[in-house]
Amino acid sequence: MFPENWWDLAAEATVGDAAGQDVVALRAEVGLLRRALAGRAVIDQARGMVMALAPCSSERAWEVLVGVSQHCNIKLRDVAAALVATTKDQTLPEPIQRELRRALRRLHLADRR
Repeated sequence: MFPENWWDLAAEATVGDAAGQDVVALRAEVGLLRRALAGRAVIDQARGMVMALAPCSSERAWEVLVGVSQHCNIKLRDVAAALVATTKDQTLPEPIQRELRRALRRLHLADRR
C-alpha cells in the first residue's frame, strides 16, 4: 500500500544513498498515515450517525459499520463516506442501504431481549 507516486519518490534516492532511501520510506509512511487519518475522521462521523440512528454505544456502532462493510464487500471507509454523504443530500447506495437497515434491525431486536 504505497502512495501512487512511490516510484517517483524512489527515483530521488540513489541506490547507495541510505539517507535518501530513508527519506523516501518516511515520505511513503507519512502519505499512508495522512490517508489513514482522513479515513478515520469519516469513519468516526459515520459511527456517530449510527449511534444517533440506533441509539447505541460507540462499540456497537463500530460493529454495525464493520458488518455492513463485510456483507457488502465494500471498504469500511467507503461505507462510512457514503453514509456521511447522505447529509449532503446524496442517496445511500442500495446495497449499503439494505444491509444497514438489516444491521439496525438486528441491533434493535438484540436490545429488546
